[in-house]
Amino acid sequence: MTTIGFIRHGSTEWNRLGKLQGQLDTELTQEGRDQAKQLGIRLAKEQWTGIISSDLIRAKETGLIVSELSGIPFLGTDVRLRERKYGLVEGTTAPEREARWGIDWKQMNLGQETDSELLARWYQLEEELIRLYPDKKLLLISHGGFIVQVLRGLQMEPEEFLQNTSLTILLRKDLGWELQLYNCLKHLNSES
Repeated sequence: MTTIGFIRHGSTEWNRLGKLQGQLDTELTQEGRDQAKQLGIRLAKEQWTGIISSDLIRAKETGLIVSELSGIPFLGTDVRLRERKYGLVEGTTAPEREARWGIDWKQMNLGQETDSELLARWYQLEEELIRLYPDKKLLLISHGGFIVQVLRGLQMEPEEFLQNTSLTILLRKDLGWELQLYNCLKHLNSES
């Protein structure tokens, strides 16, 4: 059975400022690099086949750091793991969005990728991963908006906000996925 470990990238300056990053390419902060290092140390104690990340720098850098410290091979990047495209609202904070477009900005066509467009990316990648990596354990480093929407598409309703460098594990069972772990941050809470 294929196992997927979704990891949200480490913290960025725009995360701290509350800006919607979308597909804009922002870098990790030192805090984000430290989070990735702690996650790499944690994952060194686990058995994973490889790491595939979004091609956006914040996810790729997270993946490379985790790979270096865990010894898990970095298999490359895939654009299908990118964050949702938010169009005109990328780079804005919640107060800026409401000032420009009102509180119902999410209902407006501002160039955002739709749920079905995002899920089409996922379903294409999912089919490929199951075919290429049967009975393997893969870490996919992506973005909060993407991971949460994939979980919703798989009929799993996330209970809390997905944190930076959190680990969410899905196990393939028959024709569906079973949620094994959600938003786990034990690597950030340990003393090791």
